[in-house]
Amino acid sequence: MSHGPRSGLAAVSSALLAMSRHLEVRDVLKTIVASARELLDAQYAALGVPDDHGGFAQFVVDGVSDEQWRAIGPLPRQHGILAAMLQEARVERLADVRKDPRFEGWPSAHPDMSDFLGLPIRDGDEVIGALFLANKNCPKQEGSCGFTEEDEELLGILAQHAAIALTNARLYERSRELTIAEERSRLAHELHDAVSQKLFSLRLTAQAAARLVDRDPARAKGELHQVAVLAAEAADELRAAVVELRPAALDEDGLVATLRTQIQVLDRAHTARVTFAARGIRALPAAQEEAVLRVAQEALHNALRHSGADHVDVTLDRRGTGAVLRVTDDGRGFDPKAVRRAGRHLGLVSMRDRASGVGGRLTVESAPGKGTAIEMEVPGG
Repeated sequence: MSHGPRSGLAAVSSALLAMSRHLEVRDVLKTIVASARELLDAQYAALGVPDDHGGFAQFVVDGVSDEQWRAIGPLPRQHGILAAMLQEARVERLADVRKDPRFEGWPSAHPDMSDFLGLPIRDGDEVIGALFLANKNCPKQEGSCGFTEEDEELLGILAQHAAIALTNARLYERSRELTIAEERSRLAHELHDAVSQKLFSLRLTAQAAARLVDRDPARAKGELHQVAVLAAEAADELRAAVVELRPAALDEDGLVATLRTQIQVLDRAHTARVTFAARGIRALPAAQEEAVLRVAQEALHNALRHSGADHVDVTLDRRGTGAVLRVTDDGRGFDPKAVRRAGRHLGLVSMRDRASGVGGRLTVESAPGKGTAIEMEVPGG
C-alpha cells in the first residue's frame, strides 16, 4: 500500500478489532466487508455466504446505496468468477473483470466495475464465503492502477481472521438457538405436568357431575363447583407458564440487542427492508422491556404478513426515564374504525393490553394507502 507498512499494519489491526466486537453473523459480515473496502481503498466490496443450492444464503455489500441494491434485483448465483473462487478456492486478481472469459455480465442497474480482487474465506478445508473488491480508488490510466500483490496479501490476512470471526458468530447464534430450544422443552414439560393433570382431573369431575345430575342433584352441584375450582387452577397454571416465556435473550442481552437481532433475522427472511435504530436507551424495568418486545413483534408480524410493505422501520428512543417504540411501514394501511366495527383486531387489543399493563400507552395511525404507524410509550422506572 502506498501509505507504507506501518499505516498498513495499523489499518489491519483496526479492521480485526472491529470484527471482534460483534457476535451476530449479519453484523460480522457487514464489518468484514466495510473493513476490506476501507483497508484496500476500493469503491465496492461484497461478501457472499454460499448455500447448498447454487445461490447465496447471505450476501452483503458496501459502497452501494440501498436504492441501488434494490434496483439491482435478486442475489447473484454462483456462476462465472464467483463460482471459480468458491469451487477452486483460489485468489482472483484481475486488471479488468469485464475482459475475463468467465465474465457473464451483470444486471442493468449494477455499477460498472473494472479492476477486481477476490478470494475465498476458508474454515479449514471448507469454503464458507467469498470476499471480493472492485475499482481501487486511484487514477485509472492504462496500466498504472489496480490491486497489487500487497493488496492481495493484506486481504488474505483479513480473510483468515474473518473466517474466525464468522465461525465464532455462527457458534454464538447456534448456542442461543439451543438455549431457546431447551427453554421450550422445559416449558412443555411443565405444561404437561401441571396444566395437563389439572385438565384431566377437570374432565373426570365433569363426567361424575353429569352422571349425578338426575339421581343426586346436590352431589352434582358439588362436583360442578369442583369443576369451576379446577378450571380456575388450570388457568392460573397456564398463566404462570406464559409469564415465564420472557425470552432468555432479553435477560442476557437487553432490549436493544434482542430487538436488533430479531429484526436482522426478519430483514433476511422477508423481501421487505426491515431496519432498526435505537437512541439513548437505558435499561427499563423487566416487565416494560418484555411488553415493548412483544408489541414490536406483533406490529412487525402485521406489517410483514398483511400490509404488503416494502419498508418497515423500527425505532426505539429515550423519552424522559422511559422509552418510545415506533413501528412504521409503507404498506396498504387500513381504517382502524372499520377494523373495530368488523370485529377484527390485527392484534391491536393485545398490544394495547400489554402497553396499559405496564403503565404505558399505545397509539395507532393508519389509513388506506397511507401505511401504518404504531407507537408505544412506557414510563421507565
